[in-house]
Amino acid sequence: MNKSIIRQKKRQGTPASDRRPKAPVLKVSTRPGDRSRGLLAIGGLVFACALGRSGVSAFKREGDGATPLATMRPQRIYFRPDRRSGGIGPARLPVLPIRPDLGWCDAPCNANYNRPVRLPIAASHERMLRQDRLYDVCVVLDWNIRPRKRGAGSAIFLHIAREGMMPTEGCIAVSPRDMARLLRFLSRRTRIAVLS
Repeated sequence: MNKSIIRQKKRQGTPASDRRPKAPVLKVSTRPGDRSRGLLAIGGLVFACALGRSGVSAFKREGDGATPLATMRPQRIYFRPDRRSGGIGPARLPVLPIRPDLGWCDAPCNANYNRPVRLPIAASHERMLRQDRLYDVCVVLDWNIRPRKRGAGSAIFLHIAREGMMPTEGCIAVSPRDMARLLRFLSRRTRIAVLS
């Protein structure tokens, strides 16, 4: 190929029609000296967050209280329509109301492990319609969804934090105000990178 053509191709780069905007990356890092609290950064904004009571782990197991050291993607948003009559505003993810019969299976030996289930169910599960505010807005992350490994952890969500940013059971939690600001960044292309 002619050298002038090669130089011209290098100058042209990738055609604009082939360029896709970079997927937003939401970075989560632990705060020094407190393994169950972190900072969540995206688009020049930084938010305080709560992490698992056991900190961050590269070897996540069911019930260990650790937030997975991993890069995850948001899948869908659940919300409490009785507490958020106006919904959650525009979203680029599927948005589903939390019904009284909605649960999440956390029994590793059950075929529905780490999936939403309809209550009542005999297997161990978490009720999504909680008395506290934690799941008023709840973003399901794709940890251990496809493929699912028995005992590798379930119900890893981005949800509302307890008062005082108390530790979670392995999820990432933020204040209601910060959740409202974060939702606009979330789509299926968003990556949530939990760092050590």
